[in-house]
Amino acid sequence: MKNYSLLGLAGAALLGLASCSKSTSDDPSATAAKLEVRLTDAPGNFNSVVLDVRQIEVHLKEEGNPDGWQTLSFTPQTVNVLDYVNGKSALLVNTDFAPGDLKEIRLILGPNSYVVGTDGQQYDLKTPSGQTSGVKLKLDKVTLKQRETFQLLLDFDVAKSVVERGNWKASNDKKERYLLKPVIRVVAQDLKGGLRGTVSPAAARPQVLAIRSSIVGPDTVSTFADASGAFQLGALPAGTYQVQFFPTGTAPTGQPAYKYVVRTGVTVTNDQVTDLGTTPLN
Repeated sequence: MKNYSLLGLAGAALLGLASCSKSTSDDPSATAAKLEVRLTDAPGNFNSVVLDVRQIEVHLKEEGNPDGWQTLSFTPQTVNVLDYVNGKSALLVNTDFAPGDLKEIRLILGPNSYVVGTDGQQYDLKTPSGQTSGVKLKLDKVTLKQRETFQLLLDFDVAKSVVERGNWKASNDKKERYLLKPVIRVVAQDLKGGLRGTVSPAAARPQVLAIRSSIVGPDTVSTFADASGAFQLGALPAGTYQVQFFPTGTAPTGQPAYKYVVRTGVTVTNDQVTDLGTTPLN
């Protein structure tokens, strides 16, 4: 599992293989594969993050071959990714598909993406190349098989993907404040381990990082606790994690400041969700 920063060309998505379903029908679709594309989110410190998704394509040939793209059956729509956190996901595509290998998936974004900040103001979300060449996500060893369902879960990290321009000031045009530089991760769907828990007080609204050491270096997945203090990280490989909590809220006057907290030795087992209980941040 790797994280990728992108500017037009992105890397990542959450991949998975679900159970096989057989049919005795003579319909050709009985031997087709089933392809699902879903969107989930590791949230950031915004009220809304809305993506204007116009088209979804997959690439069936080697990288650089312009003839390998195939458009999926998809209804253009705007999606507030912050609606899909803590295990929720939006179903974007559910279609029969010819068995074979997939190399990439590409999202074509329209001009109407935006964020609503914690100040309640709406800001345009500029995508440097997403509206034209699309946001491309490389896929590793994705093979669709007859009578099986393959799910691509696009795990969108808002905190890393929405970037404020360094020279922006409150007096500048609101449309120029934020850029979209998608950070999306890829992990096999049959990895069903996870972490969940709550923080106290909920008003601390911490960013939560789960860090696992691996042979290729630290592997980090992040999310934010929601307004109730709950958080959940899914599709984690088994292993031992360090979980870090970075408060983004400010304690009321007269109350103890919210603290940065680290929990070590957290074990994740495949096919199980580890419950961390409540983590105090003051």
